[in-house]
Amino acid sequence: MSHTVLMSAEEINLFLDAEFPQIHHGGRTYTVERTDQTGVLVRMDYHEKHIRPGGTLSGPSMMALADLAMYAAILSRIGPVALAVTTNLNINFLRKPAQRDLLGEAKILKLGKRLAVGEVAIYSDGEEDLVAHVTSTYSIPPR
Repeated sequence: MSHTVLMSAEEINLFLDAEFPQIHHGGRTYTVERTDQTGVLVRMDYHEKHIRPGGTLSGPSMMALADLAMYAAILSRIGPVALAVTTNLNINFLRKPAQRDLLGEAKILKLGKRLAVGEVAIYSDGEEDLVAHVTSTYSIPPR
């Protein structure tokens, strides 16, 4: 399914820097690397602040990556709408992630006037097996 891309990866990164500078507290962690007709790719840099006991990357870190990837996918399709908000996020943790960067690949499944539904596949950089699978719904404010 092909869709028009209204914001590039660079434009989304600049928007996030301006509207949500707090996501970079303690240094940049998330970068939108790609936007295209199928979705977006967001990188979460590996850092010890994401490690939980047992040496794995924490669930909250993966949830943040998924939420940001979904938000970026929506922005890529509707433009810079700061007030689009998460109404639901469901995550299935499938395997222990490697201690390296994580990639979140988000795809919009349905984009309506008020709601967007999508999914995010989370991978360890350089590996093919899914670490987690996420479904999410966002509320889009009226224009």
